[in-house]
Amino acid sequence: MAPVLPLVLPLQPRIRLAQGLWLLSWLLALAGGLTLLYSGHLQVQLWHLSTFLAPSCPFAALPRVALAAGAVALGTGLVGAGTSRASLDAAQYPPWRKVLGPLLVVGTAGGGGLLVLALGLALALPGSLDTGLEEGLGTALVHYKDTEVPGHCHAKRLLDELQLRHHCCGRHGYKDWFGVQWVSSRYLDPNDQDVVDRIQSNVEGLYLIDGVPFSCCNPHSPRPCLQNRLSDPHAHPLFDPRQPNLNLWAQGCHGVLLGHLQGLASTLGSMLAVTFLLQTLVLLGLRYLQTALEGLGGVIDGEGETQGYLFPSGLKDMLQTAWRQGGVAHRPAPEETPPEEAPPKEGPPEA
Repeated sequence: MAPVLPLVLPLQPRIRLAQGLWLLSWLLALAGGLTLLYSGHLQVQLWHLSTFLAPSCPFAALPRVALAAGAVALGTGLVGAGTSRASLDAAQYPPWRKVLGPLLVVGTAGGGGLLVLALGLALALPGSLDTGLEEGLGTALVHYKDTEVPGHCHAKRLLDELQLRHHCCGRHGYKDWFGVQWVSSRYLDPNDQDVVDRIQSNVEGLYLIDGVPFSCCNPHSPRPCLQNRLSDPHAHPLFDPRQPNLNLWAQGCHGVLLGHLQGLASTLGSMLAVTFLLQTLVLLGLRYLQTALEGLGGVIDGEGETQGYLFPSGLKDMLQTAWRQGGVAHRPAPEETPPEEAPPKEGPPEA
């Protein structure tokens, strides 16, 4: 039975293979560590922005899977560097020889699977951010006024900090604030006729105004911030409501956060792709080094050529061997086979 993808390795190519694997393993450890750190950064970002993401948004699964993939890649790189260095010394190689087999299994099945899954999530999940942010930001705007409602008392502070930090206003623009009551009823004067008229004119009994919170104001504006009566062209001299970006943040928070998170996911996807490529090269090289040294008894500078391979035989041959072994195992032994009964002899015909 011929091995799969055999490769003849004389002495010098074996040494160069071990030295190259040592370098590749450290690169893999570096890529795994960077993936680990960047996944943690994305996880922290999502934790801070969890108020503005719908709970059903699956995007939060990406950094968690990437964290696990980065940890496995980091471990694979460190163990691969130690193994490839120890393989150059016959006295140091035996302890690492026992670790190499499990490392190849865990690195291929576990690490490779996690990297493929994380890379797939990095390519597929950013599309779910649009819906998740749309729903989450809409809920945050509605609960902006609920500063004394349990579970929503921090919504105002978080949304103000979001608009100030990311230079955005509303979900898609400043006019989103016109459609929600963002002033708490506690601060409304029930004796004010304007307040009563506004509440009674609304079907849902909400106090709606054409104004925005202070966090929508652009501090770079040369004039004092205008927050109220933004739809009235005659309310503020020298203010053109068709150009609110001179006074308020022009962008909505949906587009800003969508671009920010998709950029992080794109960078993480590139890092996962590089890590996957390095891990594939390291695992393939370690497998060839392992099988080549097995033919020399674990001594890399042994005499003569040796052959490295991926599998000792083809898939078809391995299945046939397993089938034959299974058939032999279930076939009864010769001494256990019951003797065949002789056919009855016919007697002489009766007269």
